[in-house]
Amino acid sequence: MEYVGRVPAPPLDRFIDDIYCLTGVPRHRRVNVPPMPSAHLFINLSEPVRLWDSDPSVPPAVFADGWFMGVWTRRFLLEYPTRVRLVGVHFKPWGISPFAEMPATELRDRWVPVDAVWQRSSDRIRNQVGELAPAIETLRAVERELRSRLAETLARGLDLVQHTGGRLETSHGAIPVGALADAAGVSGNHLATQFKSHVGVTPKRLARIYRFARLIVSVDALRPVDWPQLAHAAGYFDQAHFGREFTGHTPTEYLALRRRFPAEQGFPPDSGPMPVD
Repeated sequence: MEYVGRVPAPPLDRFIDDIYCLTGVPRHRRVNVPPMPSAHLFINLSEPVRLWDSDPSVPPAVFADGWFMGVWTRRFLLEYPTRVRLVGVHFKPWGISPFAEMPATELRDRWVPVDAVWQRSSDRIRNQVGELAPAIETLRAVERELRSRLAETLARGLDLVQHTGGRLETSHGAIPVGALADAAGVSGNHLATQFKSHVGVTPKRLARIYRFARLIVSVDALRPVDWPQLAHAAGYFDQAHFGREFTGHTPTEYLALRRRFPAEQGFPPDSGPMPVD
């Protein structure tokens, strides 16, 4: 499967880390996706994609056109079709707010069909790019759609969330939330309220996800791993907590999967999604 990505031009880069296109035959049809500090939009230009929540009480979903999803606090499972043509928009945790006219809490741990948020947008994008457009042209079409959807006036509190969320990002979640609130000159309750509005989770929860993401990236599967030290550095009480909450595997099982299925060449350095064994 081929990956082509680009960082959008300003002002979109304030809210979006990258836009990317996946095309071809997937190396692994089913992947386990842990929570990461981001929100997403996916435009599906191929056969339907299937999704399962790790919460067994939530019914599975099938998307033929695409879906929005906010910040996830637990893992989920994604099944690609036999051939993939999928565009992803990788929002910063707070970045989806100026594009979706709905509270971020309604997108937390949920998939929402793209046309439920952007009416008829998937058909418009399909008509623009056709079936044979190169990946870079497809990305430009999605970027144009994003520009047209960007709110002219940012909602109240988004600047505060962007500033303090950016500090969490650069520190990998290591800054205490109380220190963030003090530096911003607001109360902890006010900061939490604004984060729930624009991110869908509290700053404390987002910091925890940033720490987990840092832990995952820091694992070198080719060397012995000191799991207690890594778990402690990321703020987890024990190794079982790490597996239970985010990966669905024990640390030993996770490391074995990483060794069996190294990252594909040409893909970005993302150690989050793992094949379902």
